[in-house]
Amino acid sequence: MREPTWFSWTRRIGLTVLAVFALLPIWVMVTSALKSLGDVQGDFRWFPTHLTVQPFLDMWQTIPLARYFVNSIVVSTVASLASVAVGLLAAYALSRYRFRGRQTFSIVVLSTQMFPGILFLLPLFVIFVNLSQATGINLYQSRLGLIITYMTFTLPFAIWMLVGYLDTVPRELDEAAKVDGCGPLGAFVRVVIPAALPGIVAVTIYAFMTSWGEVLFASVLTNDSTRTLAVGLQGYATQNDVYWNQIMAASLTVSVPVVIAFLLMQRYLVTGLTAGSVK
Repeated sequence: MREPTWFSWTRRIGLTVLAVFALLPIWVMVTSALKSLGDVQGDFRWFPTHLTVQPFLDMWQTIPLARYFVNSIVVSTVASLASVAVGLLAAYALSRYRFRGRQTFSIVVLSTQMFPGILFLLPLFVIFVNLSQATGINLYQSRLGLIITYMTFTLPFAIWMLVGYLDTVPRELDEAAKVDGCGPLGAFVRVVIPAALPGIVAVTIYAFMTSWGEVLFASVLTNDSTRTLAVGLQGYATQNDVYWNQIMAASLTVSVPVVIAFLLMQRYLVTGLTAGSVK
């Protein structure tokens, strides 16, 4: 059935407006990053008259941007991978086995997503400080402590989402693997994980992005050597001035690897979200 002409034009106009609305902030970021600080602080212009790449060079000197970038990569990657690894085991047990307390555990995991992060900030701070004094294991203001902190909210989400993905994998595959001589763990590794790979990738991407942009915990539980990008970018705002052009340049630079990784994993993400919506 051919769509009416008015509907086709309405759809085109709507998509054009949405595209402009989404790309306009990016255009402002790019143009501001290519201006001198005086031009950025002056009258706003959509098309800069004097272009310069100096902000992309100065941004590395104003703050230790490279260190913050490495911290964000390490913390976000380890937290997301660890959450998915542990969440896979828990989700497989919830999806394939029936045991006492299974429903209660599922409800508790889901209910943790309803609490705001600020409720966990002070308890985690007290736990990390006391644990450091009692055992000598430094979790406060360390990468390891921040990774554990991020897992407190990425792990429950990973479990909840992966249960839905694993439920879409037919149980007959597990049984066929067992007939071929695989045990429960062998069937899980050789059959279930490859079949649920799109969903696993989707959950990993979401966990990574959640950790990458987190500000609340990173602003309290880190110091200058363990600070992440989400907090470290505030260093461009000093008592005397705000380096808007360097902020825009740094934001664009640190976004490139994430955008590239997202585009490379996009096909897994789309397939995973489709599989997760089907039970």
